[in-house]
Amino acid sequence: MESNGYIRVDCYGGLNQMRRDLCDGVGVARLLNATLVLPKFQVAAYWNESSGFADVFDVDYFIQQLNGFVKVVKELPSEIASKEPFHVDCSKRKGQFDYVESVLPSLIEHRFISLTPQVVQRRDRYPKYAKAALCQACYSALRLTKSLEKKGSELHQAIPKPFLSLHLRFEPDMVAYSQCEYAGLSPASMEAIEAARGDDRKPWTGELARIWRKRGKCPLTPNETALTLQALSIPTNTHIYLAAGDGIMEIEGLTSVYSNVVTKAALLSNEDFTTMHGNTKAALDYYVSINSDSYVATYFGNMDKMVAAMRAFKGLNKTLFLSRKAFAELTFQGLKGEELMQALWEAHKEDFERGRGSALPDCFCEFKL
Repeated sequence: MESNGYIRVDCYGGLNQMRRDLCDGVGVARLLNATLVLPKFQVAAYWNESSGFADVFDVDYFIQQLNGFVKVVKELPSEIASKEPFHVDCSKRKGQFDYVESVLPSLIEHRFISLTPQVVQRRDRYPKYAKAALCQACYSALRLTKSLEKKGSELHQAIPKPFLSLHLRFEPDMVAYSQCEYAGLSPASMEAIEAARGDDRKPWTGELARIWRKRGKCPLTPNETALTLQALSIPTNTHIYLAAGDGIMEIEGLTSVYSNVVTKAALLSNEDFTTMHGNTKAALDYYVSINSDSYVATYFGNMDKMVAAMRAFKGLNKTLFLSRKAFAELTFQGLKGEELMQALWEAHKEDFERGRGSALPDCFCEFKL
């Protein structure tokens, strides 16, 4: 069947948000019978980022693995190559948004469009052939470049075994974005949070702050994370790989309890680490996390969803999301000491024993290809 035109997926944010959008874009290209152009990873000063798709992923492997699902080209035909694509931003569309009704006419008219996928697209509404293309992209087609995979393998080998990969989110921008209020933080942490806040991100205070936190909206601090890990009887001598960005605040709250915490900054050579961009650092965290003996996340962001989905796909089910909501509920009840530890264990017991979190993320596909 002749292609209806060319689609380029424009990806924004951190690596795993871009990975998610790209997978969605592959599904959309199959849905609309379009040819896929290599995606555009947006340069983002906020993420300390300038690397593109080819700096992170093996392009030829990506094209090969999508053969039979979606045709992918490195270059546009000459009659289109000189044109800027017609941009269709679907990211903020709400409700029963339909790509066929809303995007296909633009594709047929302009022949070359760029697309920002809808953030909360209902993938269960995709026909099976489009969902199969999305899954093939997510679980089979995105392989790191040979040099990056080699570095990831070396990093993985350098971590003492067995080990737990911990994705801890307590950076200044994350806390500022959450609009949460924390007592007892150091002056340096408070200053960093204030510097990261915009006018529209002021923290909730008083009763609203309590409600916000009880809804599970606030990242766990390193100290709260350590307390929860102890409640789960995870030994304090466990080797932990900290899968996190630069600038984690109050990290002593974790390392004062769990002494065998290692980071990529410590394990990689200084030259290797300082020349890497945000995407390539995030790619290493992803590689180590899907190959770790256990994975624990204190949040449920894009990386956590993608890692959990891949681990489930590979049959690696020792995956757990710590409950921010349970921690807030229990501490607001005034529980402390052993009583709090027992209550935290009860709150996590079922998920901990199953080892795959309270729910698989929505990007997980229920069939293997």
